[in-house]
Amino acid sequence: MSLNVELLEQSFAQIKPRAEDFVASFYENLFTAHPEAKPLFAKTNMVEQRKHLLAALVLVVQNLRKSEVLEEALKTLGAKHVRYGTAPEHYPLVGQALLTTFEQYLQQDWTPEVKQAWTDAFGAIAHVMLKGADEVYS
Repeated sequence: MSLNVELLEQSFAQIKPRAEDFVASFYENLFTAHPEAKPLFAKTNMVEQRKHLLAALVLVVQNLRKSEVLEEALKTLGAKHVRYGTAPEHYPLVGQALLTTFEQYLQQDWTPEVKQAWTDAFGAIAHVMLKGADEVYS
């Protein structure tokens, strides 16, 4: 799958100055839309968790042009998420909350092209993370 790297980089650059608010809003959106996800974070330090999410987003965007680096990092992340109790059915919930949050923050800049770029990117990210998760079980 070829991703629209330029659009991903540009849209993320617009969010970066408000990155801490963005990740806080992401978790609000996730828990509002899917309260069943909240127990997965019952023992989680949410301040630290928001930092982890932000670091993961930065890692993805910074390595969009280095697919081998990105793939290895995402597989490792997927394997780690197995230990946290993350199941394959949780990925679409996260994807939807992420898209909702981008839409909130980008507002008029949330064009159909940007939405498609992030939808494709999240699909690719989830696919690689799930490959990493599968390797834990094999």
